[in-house]
Amino acid sequence: MTPSLPPKGALTRRALLAGSALALAAGRSHAQAPGQGQAPGQGPGQGSAQGPRQPPETEPKALGAGTATARLRPDPAAAETAIWAFDGKAAPPVLRIRHGEALRLRLDNKTDKPLALHWHGVRNANAMDGVGGVTQAPVAPGASFTYAFTPPDAGTSLIRPLVVGGSSEPAGRGLAGLLVVEEAKGPVLDRDVPLVLQDWRIEPDGALAAFGQASFAATAGRLGNALTVNGRPVPETIAAAPGTRLRLRLANACNARATRIRFDGLKVWVAAVDGQPTDTFEPLRATLPFPPGTRYDVLLDVPTEAEGKGAVVALIGQGIPLALVTPQGEPVPARPPVAAIGENRLLPPEIKLQNAFRRDLAIAGGASLDRAKPEAAPVYTGDPARIWTVNGAAGTAGAPPLFSVKRGQVVVLALTNQTAFPQSLHLHGHVFRLLHPLDDGWEPYWLDTFQLLEGRTARIAFLADNPGRWVIGSTVLERFDTGLWTSFEVA
Repeated sequence: MTPSLPPKGALTRRALLAGSALALAAGRSHAQAPGQGQAPGQGPGQGSAQGPRQPPETEPKALGAGTATARLRPDPAAAETAIWAFDGKAAPPVLRIRHGEALRLRLDNKTDKPLALHWHGVRNANAMDGVGGVTQAPVAPGASFTYAFTPPDAGTSLIRPLVVGGSSEPAGRGLAGLLVVEEAKGPVLDRDVPLVLQDWRIEPDGALAAFGQASFAATAGRLGNALTVNGRPVPETIAAAPGTRLRLRLANACNARATRIRFDGLKVWVAAVDGQPTDTFEPLRATLPFPPGTRYDVLLDVPTEAEGKGAVVALIGQGIPLALVTPQGEPVPARPPVAAIGENRLLPPEIKLQNAFRRDLAIAGGASLDRAKPEAAPVYTGDPARIWTVNGAAGTAGAPPLFSVKRGQVVVLALTNQTAFPQSLHLHGHVFRLLHPLDDGWEPYWLDTFQLLEGRTARIAFLADNPGRWVIGSTVLERFDTGLWTSFEVA
């Protein structure tokens, strides 16, 4: 029997919180002592032979966003669904470049809505960050815009539509992609396999459900009833000879679906989190949190015939396999032990917190829940365009930055979730450390996206070394569209 997502219907507290990911704390728990960061004024990639350089004025690659059709449900007889896609293909495009190479890409908007492409995870030049209404004017229907930049870091980044007030529909209709910046010297492996997760809300006749529903935006977001990986109904099958070394690039491109993923029958090592390399570690209980916007690079060897298939499973309901790893053919010779990708020397080895600029951010709004009646539907009666706030204000295109710092300043933000729901948050243009409660260390990996549970406070620290106006906002796009974001300026 094919597993399915929970049926559509009235939202309850239990339904909303089932399958929600926990705050990102998987992996090893040892701390690092805070210390000195990069010298003030040193931006991403500066001082390195592999840092950013001006992109050459070559003809850009064209990427057309327009209409397409796809079968999104596993039933072979299921009707096809009208979607939006890049270049007419349901599978999200995977753009690959080598570290140090420039990317030049022209977005041709063939849809009927304004668009912009956010390079989620790239410490980009501000004008190329791709937030329509903040870092660029939205690309109007029939118009084009060229993105030209050289990513300072190797790694895995998402491509997501992001326009103030208009992000949920383009993503919910299918626009997503992956940018892979390959290391000059990567780990030993045989195959590099991207796995891009998307979540679709489909009516019985195969059409996508209507967009712009305040009841979704005020609660858990637009949770779908069908999952795809790489544009196809789950599970994706990866067949390879036993012993084959795989690198899986897992990326959550869902509008709102936060889950945990478990590796069944597979011994995996996490080699990168949110695109940034880390000392390899085995996930605690073979499980990782997976909110929207998150990426993991994991390394594994295909199991033997005797060991059987392995699976990457989303912990939704009884569990939904996202990908099956199937041994096929004669075993290959044993590969060397898994080793770390290697540190990113463009990031500071330590962050000095003593003289940090500190600011509190309080996230509020959304529907209310009657805790005495967990089966009761959430209730929201406020402004449907400004459902969420940060420090009392909903994000709007014309709002001034919440704060401004000089380039090279260490920033510590204390984020408090005053809402009734977990919040998935993304820092643009930078990467951060998730601090321990007493500021006595941090988790041993860099992040740009994390999930903050309801009623909790978390502190993040980053070096503000990238000039421009940058967004901190929800990765649940219905919430982003209705106010859950703010910005800061690095001068």
